[in-house]
Amino acid sequence: QVQLVESGGGLVQAGGSLRLSCAASGGTFSRYTLGWFRQAPGKERDRVAAISWSEGTTYYADSVKGRATISRDNAKNTVYLQMNSLRPEDTAVYYCAAHLFGSTTARRNGYDYWGQGTQVTVSS
Repeated sequence: QVQLVESGGGLVQAGGSLRLSCAASGGTFSRYTLGWFRQAPGKERDRVAAISWSEGTTYYADSVKGRATISRDNAKNTVYLQMNSLRPEDTAVYYCAAHLFGSTTARRNGYDYWGQGTQVTVSS
C-alpha cells in the first residue's frame, strides 16, 4: 500500500509559478510511474503529466506542455510538478497518483494509488 501526500498548492497570480510536491511512503518508490492529475469544479479529473518508473520518460498534456516540468527524486521518494506561466484555467485541485511498473500513457483508471490533492488557484 502506497500513501501519497501532496503539498505546494496555493494562491498565485497569473504568470506566476508553483512547485507541487508529492511524498510517497509504503512502497518501493522507484517501481512506480507517477502522474499528476487535476480536477476543476464540475469537470473530470484530467491527466497533466507523468514520469515513468524506469527511464524517466515523461508525458505532458497539451494544455501544460512547455509550462510544466515533472521530475522525481527516488532518494527522497518524492515527485514534483513545476508549473510556470500559470493561467486562471490552471485552477484546480491537483492530485498525484502512482502506478506500479506503469506506462506514462496510462490514463486515470490505470493508477492504483492517489493522494488527497492540493488546491491551486490562479487569479487573473
